[in-house]
Amino acid sequence: MYSKLDTNPMTACDKEDSPNLSTVNNHKDEVLEEKHEAQSPNKLKNEKVVPEFYNKAQKYWSEVPATVNGMLGGLGYISAIDIQGSRIFLRELKVPGKKLALDCGAGIGRVSRNLLIPMFDTVDLVEQDAAFAEKAREICTSESVCRHSLGEIYNMGLQEFSPTHKYDLIWSQWVLGHLTDPDLVAFFRRMRFSLQPGAYFCIKENVSTSKDVIKDEEDSSITRPLESYERFLREAGFRIVRKVRQQNFPKGLFPVYMIACKSQPIGSN
Repeated sequence: MYSKLDTNPMTACDKEDSPNLSTVNNHKDEVLEEKHEAQSPNKLKNEKVVPEFYNKAQKYWSEVPATVNGMLGGLGYISAIDIQGSRIFLRELKVPGKKLALDCGAGIGRVSRNLLIPMFDTVDLVEQDAAFAEKAREICTSESVCRHSLGEIYNMGLQEFSPTHKYDLIWSQWVLGHLTDPDLVAFFRRMRFSLQPGAYFCIKENVSTSKDVIKDEEDSSITRPLESYERFLREAGFRIVRKVRQQNFPKGLFPVYMIACKSQPIGSN
């Protein structure tokens, strides 16, 4: 499951949709704050709205083409820049293990193929939409990719996913806006218990430019302030070790931040 590029990426393999940023029409840069309404996060904590919140998102993505542009809401041209920023971020982290990684909200496998598979022996994927998951399998086992690098594909939402393996890296990108606050914290906790010693949990998300939570009725997602993600990560038992804003995205998009975390040692503050 992805959220639009207010909240959503995909495959740098499709380069036909990647014009030079300086030539991109201004209407392609148009996104977000004006199209959304501020909404109290408390409403999303109401259990009665949870089924509608998830069902609307699932329906939205079931009607989106399984392509880079589909995943990115027509902004496929930013994919290569996104991957480059993530690659630099991980390189500077110096992830200790290279055996097994997990891609949460994998969509059609853009991040798995272009970022994670070149770095890890095996990559598992979590993706709710069946068509996206099948496309991800195709992309991640193509002739140009090591066929043994794709691990398991879990066809379910992150609110339901509970890992059975321990990972050297868990990467979650442009999908957390599809989780309610309680489910987000619960997801963070499950990820913390699914890391190898010294491993990293990384998120990459759009953040609002105010203290308000922004609701997108079209794809049933929310955009949280950066401070909310930091607070929820700490609440789930993580300590934040690195935080970087993605550079060189077009003007008009929400800010995008990468946050790397490690499990907080027991007994520490």
